[in-house]
Amino acid sequence: MIEQELLNRITSNQKVMVGKPTIKGTRLTVEYILNLLAHGATVTEILEEYEGLVEADIRACLLFASRSLESTIFMPLTAEIA
Repeated sequence: MIEQELLNRITSNQKVMVGKPTIKGTRLTVEYILNLLAHGATVTEILEEYEGLVEADIRACLLFASRSLESTIFMPLTAEIA
């Protein structure tokens, strides 16, 4: 699947989840899916929990996050003490 097809699975609508990016046709935010993955949920577990999701939806969340961070400059969350 090409990148644009994956990205087309993500949508944003001010009337759905306050405009946060969601998987098209759901109220599942990209942020929520990434949080599940970060806390150890597997793709299989997520797909079993949310009927109608497919693996490409999860990959779309990862790609969307990656693209969103491309031009972001980060500041450290904590100061390093030398």
